[in-house]
Amino acid sequence: MSQPFIEAFFDEPTHTISYLVGDPATRIAAVIDPVLDFDMASGVADTGSAERIVTFASDHDWRIEMVLETHAHADHLSAAPFIAAHTGAWIGIGAHIRDVQKIFRPVFAMDDLKTDGSDFDRLFEDGDLFAIGILQVEVLHVPGHTPADVAYRVGDTAFVGDTLFMPDYGTARADFPGGSARTLYRSIRRLLALPDSTRLFLCHDYKAPGRDDYRWETTVGEQRRSSVHVHDGVSEDDFVAMREQRDARLSVPKLLLPSIQVNIRAGHFVEAEANGVSYLRIPVKWKDGRG
Repeated sequence: MSQPFIEAFFDEPTHTISYLVGDPATRIAAVIDPVLDFDMASGVADTGSAERIVTFASDHDWRIEMVLETHAHADHLSAAPFIAAHTGAWIGIGAHIRDVQKIFRPVFAMDDLKTDGSDFDRLFEDGDLFAIGILQVEVLHVPGHTPADVAYRVGDTAFVGDTLFMPDYGTARADFPGGSARTLYRSIRRLLALPDSTRLFLCHDYKAPGRDDYRWETTVGEQRRSSVHVHDGVSEDDFVAMREQRDARLSVPKLLLPSIQVNIRAGHFVEAEANGVSYLRIPVKWKDGRG
């Protein structure tokens, strides 16, 4: 079985890893989870991180034909439109993005938001198959972190998004709207039912306590043996109790408000006003409930 070429691009401000995944036989490639640089304080967006990927692909004779999102991220904005505009690539995500759009449309009073997923070019159902060149890709629906999370299995590898972190760090939070710790556990056990040698490529790393370097590749076997949250022997109820207790102490991601609004539109900003500036919404509520 042919195996993919994989090049990782780490964005330290958001602790995100994007991937160029290529078929050596055809030189056709996909980009998974590309990052748009965004400074919250100034409201300035930049494509430097995405340009690195496009330049690398061009310099090494890779033809990018698709951009694959593992879910609608809450901690960084997607650069999918930039890559699509510069390569002609299509943009794909799990079909349950429609559920996420329906959840957040009223949160941001986004009356113009389409909730049929049509901002994306391809919507994947569980078990769907497609190809990067001649490499077969299987889509696995792995909800829990959000309703729309998917993993992409290519050869002996799987790109699992936020579902799992490195074994010494654990698992994704499950307290976002539509998330579920119980569903997350079942999705993780599905991933850990793959062969032990399956390489797992993660979307984030935050350096576990005592570790000095960033890492984003592990295996099913390593997770089953040593994950601090879901090693073999951890029951569903024990995981749910741990995850819910841990999530209750977590702060809101710094870029959640802009990220969600942009990413559920396939990385597109709302149309700019006459002054050339796009505006995002910040929901404001009084702590004491006053109107």
